[in-house]
Amino acid sequence: MGAGLAHSLRSRHVSMIAIGGMIGAGLFVNTSVMIQGAGPLVLLSYVLAGLIVFLVMRMLGEMAIDSPDSGSFVGHVRRGLGARAAFVTGWSYWLFWVVVASVEAKAAALIVAPMLGCPQLPVALVLIGAMTGVNMFSVRGYGEFEFWFSLMKITAIGLFSVIAGLALFGMLGPSFGGTVANLWDQGGFMPHGFSASLSLLPAILFTFAGAEIATVAAAETDNPGRNIVQAIRTVVIRVMLFYLCSLGIILCLVPWNQIQPGHSPFLEVLHRIGIPGAEGAMTVVVLIAIASCLNSTLYVTSRILFEMAAHGDAPHWLVRTGPSGTPRRAISMGAAIAALMTVVAATFPSEVFGFLLNASGAVILFDYLMVVFAQISLRRRMHRAGRSPAFPMLLFPYLSWLTVGAIVLVMVTMMLTPDTRIQIELGSVTLMLILALGLVTQRRRDGAS
Repeated sequence: MGAGLAHSLRSRHVSMIAIGGMIGAGLFVNTSVMIQGAGPLVLLSYVLAGLIVFLVMRMLGEMAIDSPDSGSFVGHVRRGLGARAAFVTGWSYWLFWVVVASVEAKAAALIVAPMLGCPQLPVALVLIGAMTGVNMFSVRGYGEFEFWFSLMKITAIGLFSVIAGLALFGMLGPSFGGTVANLWDQGGFMPHGFSASLSLLPAILFTFAGAEIATVAAAETDNPGRNIVQAIRTVVIRVMLFYLCSLGIILCLVPWNQIQPGHSPFLEVLHRIGIPGAEGAMTVVVLIAIASCLNSTLYVTSRILFEMAAHGDAPHWLVRTGPSGTPRRAISMGAAIAALMTVVAATFPSEVFGFLLNASGAVILFDYLMVVFAQISLRRRMHRAGRSPAFPMLLFPYLSWLTVGAIVLVMVTMMLTPDTRIQIELGSVTLMLILALGLVTQRRRDGAS
């Protein structure tokens, strides 16, 4: 990545950073939309999406152990597929997270602005500024912030699951009708058919996006390979259990067809149980989740941009770091673009910003595909060289190609679904534009040399 970066993160930071990237406000609010889309079968959708992410992370683990100094997953794409693929992967991934940063800031402003009685835009910009300050201070400061915020999210989910579980078994007083039979009594376990589960995979995969941030953060530890493997072995499974446990209890306590899209199913359960102050507590939890995700987006955009600059795929002046080893110029660049997009979102919410969301929404699937193809390529090279990986991908090459098929299936599903087709179309245009930019950059570099 570059000698200027600090290496002050610890293993506990890497694991929590990955968990924080995967558990956002979407769990506490947007799951209501998922439940309405598939009914209890939504649990299977989360399992399938979690398995895809787990397999991608497992491949990253193999590559990271083989070359722990390659930086983020973009570095492994560079090793396996070449500089051109790394250019497109890196810039598309950066664009995805910059847009997400703007979305998170806007979501936080929707909650905070009414409390303060002020417009949403200034609140969103102040939040971006605050999280930029956290990232500017030091990587250790970012790691500690993310560790404790992620721990708060996990604690909130765990506390909710305990309270809701006690209510389900009638241990908090008279039952209010919750029963495991709600999983199949309201039109069956698959009220909208099996295809409904597949149609939700794209949205759930976007929810799980962020696990790969562990490979970015691990580059700033003293033992990148070991810390990545440790995170991979535990993080995705833990997050899947958090989602499945909490959603499973919710579906038992509240019939799926009584959950209103856009309203927090967690809050609905707490209201039914009669927990005092539930709405205020859930607001705090959602704000913590949003702040954590915003913090991580600014972190990952800066490190990806720093790595790209170190390889000549971004302006070289972005490689400079501050006294604490933080890439302040790259952080400022990501924060500035996120702030600009937030202004655009406030000014043209349905025109320009809607276009940006659709243009970046599907690129994360392309990036995951690049990871899988890089792993297949690098593994074949290892075999030709007579070497064996220290942390081999499970059942290679079958599970690797199965992952390719699963991601392609998700893309095809998006293309066949009217609501998501535009993401594939505009995402393809985005990738082609980035590729064209890469070709121009390479020709200029070759001409200068």
